[in-house]
Amino acid sequence: MLKRIRIESKLTNLRIVENTVDEITGELGISYNNYGKILITLLEAVNNAIIHGNKSLEDKFVDITIEFKKKNLKIKVKDEGEGFSPDEVPDPTIPENIEEVNGRGVFIMSRLADEIKYNKKGNTVTMVFNNVIA
Repeated sequence: MLKRIRIESKLTNLRIVENTVDEITGELGISYNNYGKILITLLEAVNNAIIHGNKSLEDKFVDITIEFKKKNLKIKVKDEGEGFSPDEVPDPTIPENIEEVNGRGVFIMSRLADEIKYNKKGNTVTMVFNNVIA
C-alpha cells in the first residue's frame, strides 16, 4: 500500500492528515496503541513542516508519503523550506530547557517512532513504525 498526500501550508489541513491516518489504520487493522503513536508523530512532523519549514506560507506545500510493507509503516514528510539540523534542536528534557517550547515535537517524534531519519538538507523526515499489525 502506498498513499501520497500534498497539502497547502495551513494548520487547518492537519484534519486531512488525521483523516488519512484514520482511514489507513482502519484499512490495515493497526492496533490502537500504534494508531496513537503514528497519529501524534505524523501530526508533529506536519505541524513542524508547516510552521518551521514552510513558515506557514500557503503557496508552499507539504508532501506526505505513507508506505506499508511487511507489517511496517514508513512515513515521509517533506516541506519546501531551507531545512534544519536536528542535532541543533535543544534537548527539552534538560533543566535549562524545561520551560522552552522549541524542540518538544522533535523529541516526541524520536520517542514514538521506531526509526527516524532526516535528509541532509533537513527538510524531509522519514519515520518508521515496525510491526504495526499483530
